Amino acid sequence: MGRPWDPGAPRVVTLPSGRSVRGRGLRRPLPDGPPPEFALTLLGRRPASAPWPGRWVRWPDFRLPADPADLRAALQDALARAATERVEIACAGGRGRTGTALACLAVLDGVPPGDAVAWIRGRYDARAVETPFQARFVRRFSPGPGSAR
Repeated sequence: MGRPWDPGAPRVVTLPSGRSVRGRGLRRPLPDGPPPEFALTLLGRRPASAPWPGRWVRWPDFRLPADPADLRAALQDALARAATERVEIACAGGRGRTGTALACLAVLDGVPPGDAVAWIRGRYDARAVETPFQARFVRRFSPGPGSAR
């Protein structure tokens, strides 16, 4: 396992547990610095392969994940990996799906669901979580079993 994300690097979010995750828009160039050691990719169709391990969750743009249980399992895996690996969560633009997933990840890590959208907008991107449906999805997302709470 490599060194963790630089907490001051752009698009890196430090969760309440101290674990760090980077959000990214795939349409942008790969940021300078170390690459991810694991990536969770949120797209409507299977992404091209990357030179690091990853997982894909089918999630069409401006919508909700096709399989919310798959997203939950992927986020639980990402949260566990973030304890020892550089984890990246990415969609095409890096705001709607990525912001929604990061807000749900924050819920799994102890942020109350009703606060998670504002929490991620304050720490990641002011325009994260783009649609009312995505915001409602986060508010209804429960920590459930296996969370860091």
